[in-house]
Amino acid sequence: MAEEVKKEAPANFKITIDNITIEVAPGTSILNAARQIGGDVTPPAMCYYSKLQGSGGKCRTCLVEVAAGSTADPRPMPKLVASCRTNVMDGMIVKNITSQRVQDARAGVVEFLLLNHPLDCPICDQAGECHLQDLGYEHGKEGTRYEFKRRTFEKEDIGPYIQLHMTRCILCYRCTYVADQITNNRVHGILDRGDHAEISTYISKAIDNDFSGNMIDVCPVGALTDKTFRFKNRVWFTKPVDAHRDCDKCCGKVTLWQRGDDVLRVTARKDEWGEVQSYEGKPGWICNTCRFDTKNTSDWVIEGPTKINRHSVISQGHYIGLVKPKETISEVMGGRDPKLLMDIHSVSGVNSVNIAALPGPATSETFSKAPKEE
Repeated sequence: MAEEVKKEAPANFKITIDNITIEVAPGTSILNAARQIGGDVTPPAMCYYSKLQGSGGKCRTCLVEVAAGSTADPRPMPKLVASCRTNVMDGMIVKNITSQRVQDARAGVVEFLLLNHPLDCPICDQAGECHLQDLGYEHGKEGTRYEFKRRTFEKEDIGPYIQLHMTRCILCYRCTYVADQITNNRVHGILDRGDHAEISTYISKAIDNDFSGNMIDVCPVGALTDKTFRFKNRVWFTKPVDAHRDCDKCCGKVTLWQRGDDVLRVTARKDEWGEVQSYEGKPGWICNTCRFDTKNTSDWVIEGPTKINRHSVISQGHYIGLVKPKETISEVMGGRDPKLLMDIHSVSGVNSVNIAALPGPATSETFSKAPKEE
């Protein structure tokens, strides 16, 4: 019997991104390699979603410059490449925030994404957790050069729980991938081409499967919104807490967005990249029953406050382990309350001294020896 030949696992590739060198497994994309480093080194991504197979390569916000292709072929790539679609090579050198070409290209991409996007952040339910809003703050310009009429669409209800604002859509295709990969029957898709392309259901058919609400979670902008949360509150006025329940359809692990004791909305838990968290190697998608039908605190087991990036507007007033500062005035005065609205002249006795009769400068010594006025 022939001996089995054991195949050795391929060695990791070394890649340098913005002067930081790490080792990653072969087949890793530049974007995922940058995510292992984290921070500003990681390119933004509006269409790529690691839990959705085939996503990426559409928005071009993750463009990076490859200064050296590999150790075997150190020539630079002539054009900027999409980091979500380009795999690493051993010895590759990548520039992201250290490349002015990348910064200029990203600003151009943001300008294109905002060409037809409405300026309705003050009334959009996605405001405060919108990836396009973050991208605009980071790479956007103060004005626009677009002088033509903007493309607009009518709002459309694509089911009992979801409203589509196609005018806000950036055509990232995430919602179509969700419907393809976690539901049995996709009834919506991209219609038409070019500037007329839009997401819609065929013959206005409603989306009513048990996992349709996950399209709201993956949408990076406010194109798909929760009708049960519509205009109820601003997200930064709510308090997110982690909770779970026994559910026979999904993992049952969610984030509750509360205002007082009221649960205003329920979403899947998300990681630092804004993607649904994974449990035991599987994405933590949640069903519509957990999302829309169980909005009482008694329906859930509360685990504790959700960890939110402290730089996010959502985190204001919701820090974990917050220590209330001490009352400095009370400590200085030995626990006595300060006198407010007091008559400083009568309390200090400054008017009882004849300043003109002081034998010298108005010091504490001469002030105490001065004759008192009658």
